[in-house]
Amino acid sequence: MPAAAVKPKPLPTQSTAKRSVQLDLPYVPVAKRPLPAGRPREWYMAHNRRLKAMRLAIALLDLGVYLPNQARNEKIRSTAELIGVHPPSDTTCHMVRAFLRYNR
Repeated sequence: MPAAAVKPKPLPTQSTAKRSVQLDLPYVPVAKRPLPAGRPREWYMAHNRRLKAMRLAIALLDLGVYLPNQARNEKIRSTAELIGVHPPSDTTCHMVRAFLRYNR
C-alpha cells in the first residue's frame, strides 16, 4: 500500500471527542507581551483604542446588546465602568458600534 493512501487519524474535536469539551471555563487572559518598538506614537494609541473598543464590544454582547443602535454612548460608558476600564471617548464609542455592526 502506498504511503499516500494511508490517511492519518484526525485529531479529536468537540464533535468527535469521546467526552464533552468544557467551554465555560473561567476567563484567563493571555500573557501580555511588550508591543513592538519603533512605531510612531499614533500607532500605539490606535492599537490600544482598538483593544479597548473590542473589550467593550464583547462586554456589551455579553450583556445582550447586539445592535449598534442599542449601544448609545451612555450605555457604553456604563459598561466600561462595570468592567473596570476608564470611560471611553466619543471616538472609542463610535469604534465599539462599528465592531457591533461589522461583526454580525
